[in-house]
Amino acid sequence: MSAPLRRIGHKGAAALVEGNTVASFERAVEIGVDMVEFDVLRLRDGGADTPAPRRSPLVVAHDWEDAAARPRLTLADALDAFTAPPLDAVEIDCDLKLPGREDEVVAALRERELVPRAMVSTMHVRSLARIAGLEPRLRLGWTYPLVNRPWDRSVAARPAVAAALALMRRRFPGRARRRAPGLGAAAIWVFHRIATPRLAAVTAELGIDLIAWTVDDPEAIARLRAAGVDGIVSNDPRLLQDGGGIV
Repeated sequence: MSAPLRRIGHKGAAALVEGNTVASFERAVEIGVDMVEFDVLRLRDGGADTPAPRRSPLVVAHDWEDAAARPRLTLADALDAFTAPPLDAVEIDCDLKLPGREDEVVAALRERELVPRAMVSTMHVRSLARIAGLEPRLRLGWTYPLVNRPWDRSVAARPAVAAALALMRRRFPGRARRRAPGLGAAAIWVFHRIATPRLAAVTAELGIDLIAWTVDDPEAIARLRAAGVDGIVSNDPRLLQDGGGIV
């Protein structure tokens, strides 16, 4: 019997409550997710070339524009929230948006004894190697593909995007088989339009999870379930409940 689908709230429940906020995390847990994914970002004045005493704290935000647009939620405060009810009942995924300062992420998880409940995912494979060296117990997620902008939303780019995605669907299963073991990945987080039954078979063979992001369409969710993915990320976690019902 296959394992139950892992239901993952994107930034909490971003379609219902502003994402990357404690309120959004709590709404996702209220709905019944298994894991909450949120973004971890270093700000412009927080790079490795900035002396540690002058660095801004790591924050929970998708990008610098997002971080500037609302009250700051530090990584420390977000992780503190996951040590107390109701957020102490779920797993967490820290989606590392930029490479650097991985040691601080690991230290923050250790300090709060969250390592057993946590995963760190990222598109930046050098960060995965760094984290693996710092904390072998921490589960790692390889996010694919590496993108820097929402290229799938441009009407003009749609033909090129469709061709690129078709190529990825053909080629990525082989790449995943070759690359994922060396990265020490416990999961591959893949853009949902690249997920296929062939890729699911490869990840099952490797003994790692296949998680599809980010899906807010019931028909796409049904397709991904049929394809054999292990988890689905949604802005509206109500869609991930058994039967896809809104609760």
